Amino acid sequence: MSNSRRDLGREGENRAAAFLEHRGFGILARNVRAGGVELDLIVRRGTLVAIVEVKARRSGDYGMPEEAVDARKQARLVRGGAAWLREARLRGVRRVRFDVVACLETSDGTWQLRHWEGAFDASR
Repeated sequence: MSNSRRDLGREGENRAAAFLEHRGFGILARNVRAGGVELDLIVRRGTLVAIVEVKARRSGDYGMPEEAVDARKQARLVRGGAAWLREARLRGVRRVRFDVVACLETSDGTWQLRHWEGAFDASR
């Protein structure tokens, strides 16, 4: 991955983390590996834990960022999320969901973020 793509991904993850913190989530983990899968963000608010995939793009020319989270990627995230949760042994968690934060850097340098709560579930 080129530095440019890596930098874009890192900036998207930083913006997504700040976005979620502003909405009352605490960051439990960033860029962790579990079950052979890298998980971008794991956040918690009360009894809810969300495993968050962050996708960043500079334009929608090749599709919107969230479209990159296809069925294969979802299955990997479910596997990684389950492994992380087994290892973490968190108390008081009543609900786990899988979210996507789509980050689009526009041509004028501003960012648009869309939070897809419960973007997919573990039964897929």
